[in-house]
Amino acid sequence: MLSICSLAVGTVLVCVLVCRQGLTLHCHARPQRSMQNVVWATLGIVLITLSSCGGSDAPGSSPTTGSTSTAASLPTGNVPDPSRLNMAWSTSLDGAVYAEPLVVAGHVIVATEGDSLYSFDAATGKQLWHTNVGTPVALSSLPCGNIDPLGITGTPVYDPATKRVFAVAEVTGPAHVLVGLDVATGEVVVRRSVDLAGMDARVHQQRAALALSQGMIYIAYGGLYGDCGNYYGRVLAVSTSGQGDPLSYQVPTPREAGIWAPPGPVIDSAGNVYVSVGNGEATQGAWDHSDSVLRLSPTLQLQDGFAPTNWAQDNANDADLGSMGPVLLPDNLIFAAGKSGRTYLLHTNTLGGVGGQITEQDICAAYGGSAVVDTQMFIPCTDGVRQITVVGGKTLRLGWQASTQINGSPIVGGHTVYTLDKNGTLYALNSATGAVRASIPIGATSRFATPTLSQGKVFVGTMKGIVAVTL
Repeated sequence: MLSICSLAVGTVLVCVLVCRQGLTLHCHARPQRSMQNVVWATLGIVLITLSSCGGSDAPGSSPTTGSTSTAASLPTGNVPDPSRLNMAWSTSLDGAVYAEPLVVAGHVIVATEGDSLYSFDAATGKQLWHTNVGTPVALSSLPCGNIDPLGITGTPVYDPATKRVFAVAEVTGPAHVLVGLDVATGEVVVRRSVDLAGMDARVHQQRAALALSQGMIYIAYGGLYGDCGNYYGRVLAVSTSGQGDPLSYQVPTPREAGIWAPPGPVIDSAGNVYVSVGNGEATQGAWDHSDSVLRLSPTLQLQDGFAPTNWAQDNANDADLGSMGPVLLPDNLIFAAGKSGRTYLLHTNTLGGVGGQITEQDICAAYGGSAVVDTQMFIPCTDGVRQITVVGGKTLRLGWQASTQINGSPIVGGHTVYTLDKNGTLYALNSATGAVRASIPIGATSRFATPTLSQGKVFVGTMKGIVAVTL
């Protein structure tokens, strides 16, 4: 899904082929017309899900790209709209794959819960290298959680400037370690701790995709499944050199307020960082910046934020905005949705604080990352992926909705939306109507698994390894 072209999610180099919002593009590229203010936003993948990079391999939509306002007129480029899907190759690995695969110059990069990274030839599936960076954490050694063992969960990011793939591994200790690998050889070039002083590594989980901008890697933390212990939503920024003290932001809440949505931080062209924040412990009093969308400066200073008027009730009911990454749109707009079913349209320059939305509407509960083509969004609603279009900068118009079981994080290529169901089936949907063009069973996947599209193939991480499907 990535081909190397001059694109940028934060930087400039890798072009992904799909389009996903929530993903933070981890590379830098030329912003598309639909996201002129976005450097690169991805699900957490830097080379992965950007679609519409303007290169021959990239048409479609992306979390921050796209060039048309309606699915009927999406650019087709060289991305075919399939009438059937066929298994190209599959490989078992040393652990489950929760992270989205990356595609860099024809190589598929895969990270596992076994604390390994692999590189495969995208066309043939031939293994090019395998690097293990540590011993993953056994669930039995943690106070709560639901991933066993716990290794690399957040989607890595690729930096075209250094030609390194960066990932955060949870290793026995427990501890969180940032590693930077030479993309050609798999050699570990950077290795450093990303646990802050006083941070209880046992109860912080790095699930969100990494993001890259201006030579800095952005790393978001939430808690483990079960919300045990004293964890706090945090964002760290670390130089791609691996040197120097990290920058950091911590949500000012008594506890919780995790930043865990799989797409990870979204970064605009000015380097500002947007994150969705989960429920905090406070259920009364002054807003503690939980249940929110926050805008941070490139150096992670809080600039602005938004929360629903009923944020305290959301906190009490675990019905917050933290489950889906923020969606950057044209005209300085941002769309937010979460667990409650209430959705919000915001202005990036003035998020507005508590109750500062442009409009709000009951649409659906949503988990994961979304895909965007101009003002048209494809949202991972729990009752089926939905097409939603922003009209006139202030109205949300509902389009088609997929069947209830088809509720995974979508990507877009050509006129087709690719997404998964909970039973491990990959679907290709007509982006204009939602009709199923084709489907294929690929095996069990994690709840937030996101496909990657590149060079006529869809790559998906599974609970056993990686599969490649030909369009």
